[in-house]
Amino acid sequence: MDIALFSVNSGACADPDVAAEFARTAEELGYESLWAGEHVVLPDPRVPPSPMEPQDPMVDPIVGLSHVAAVTSRVKLGTGIIILPQRNPVVLAKELASLDVVSKGRLIFGIGVGYLQPEFEAIGIPFDDRGPRTIEYLEAIQALWEMEKPAYHGRFANFEGVDAHPRPVQRPVPIVMGGRSAAAYRRAIERGHGWYGFALDPAQTADCLAGLKAAADRYERPAELGKLEISVTPLPRQGERNEFEDLGVDRLILLPSPHRRGPELQKWLAEQAPA
Repeated sequence: MDIALFSVNSGACADPDVAAEFARTAEELGYESLWAGEHVVLPDPRVPPSPMEPQDPMVDPIVGLSHVAAVTSRVKLGTGIIILPQRNPVVLAKELASLDVVSKGRLIFGIGVGYLQPEFEAIGIPFDDRGPRTIEYLEAIQALWEMEKPAYHGRFANFEGVDAHPRPVQRPVPIVMGGRSAAAYRRAIERGHGWYGFALDPAQTADCLAGLKAAADRYERPAELGKLEISVTPLPRQGERNEFEDLGVDRLILLPSPHRRGPELQKWLAEQAPA
């Protein structure tokens, strides 16, 4: 089981100097990947199900990952996740391809549909059609990355007679689907190289894996996607590593406390490092 790290663009790592040192240390200690979350805006005052206070800093994930790409050479860089229906897919395709190029092929593209309606309203994107919009946006991005003559005609994205270079280094860029709904499990089975569950204990992880199995029994998985890779960020102090590994988790993405700084954070990284 690979060991990775979350919040390379938030908490203490919203400070670019801390993020750079965090990333360099993580690579030296053998962590497999670094992951960045996303919220463009947060409800103020905080209301459920918002995961953060509106004043909590979070750097844009693509900017944050590009920053740490410049000070590392091997560790993979994951968006965990980008809220895809809130983004312009043509612009996002360029930004992500550029990140894969400047990192020399280290991008993992993690996707979610989002769940904070006030965030969608502020951006001006309808909340109710975020599921089908996500699928179209992903297809449009992949058309720009993979087609010799990119073209896409859908309800939410429409283009032809255009091209965009450079293309990503990776062919294909790994796609990881987030979410814990039946629709999310179906998207993972049909379109993802992997699935990502956030803030789970072992029992919740087992429930999600059962949901993924049910989806796999019902929906066809393209052979080219291979085995579905399972990534989980565990709840703090909720389960031992071997419990997740025994469940079949492929990647454990650890979440440091946002209050750790300096030597305390470096000590935590050393203590949690892969064996």
